[in-house]
Amino acid sequence: MFIIRKLSMLIIVAMVATIAYAQVDPDLQQKQKKNPYYSHTDTKAVNLTNAQWKKILTPGTYQVAREAGTERPYTGKDWNNHNKGTYYCAACGHLLYYSGAKFESGTGWPSFYQPANNASVKNKVDPDGERKEIACARCGAHLGHVFDDGPKPTGLRYCMNSAVLDFVPDGKK
Repeated sequence: MFIIRKLSMLIIVAMVATIAYAQVDPDLQQKQKKNPYYSHTDTKAVNLTNAQWKKILTPGTYQVAREAGTERPYTGKDWNNHNKGTYYCAACGHLLYYSGAKFESGTGWPSFYQPANNASVKNKVDPDGERKEIACARCGAHLGHVFDDGPKPTGLRYCMNSAVLDFVPDGKK
């Protein structure tokens, strides 16, 4: 009985570790199946069905981008990223944010006080009617929400999910 209990605990620990690693492994989120719509330069709108997106996105990216999911705080690959670089949409490669606008919000999600430009993201009322949802302006992927409790100069906090962000360090485009 003792050996079975110990073996069960070991299996549970291994499963939890595997799940946790999968959520913070930057390569896993970026290992997308061949995605012909991913581009850092193309600004043409991408309009695919959810079935089409499901074929080209990783399960984690799909769940957040197409089903408006939210990753758990302090688990995403970018919440504590302090490197200089650019954040793109993980679904289509569209320019979203620069690291210079990223700040420590204490929420466990990557937070920015402004998008890279006016054509980066679009705001819409969340289905709950209380929050403003932020989506990629090119493909409509759900990115997160914007709140009015951010720092100067905008006073905004764009609270994003790492699963839909593709970070490229400066000098590695």
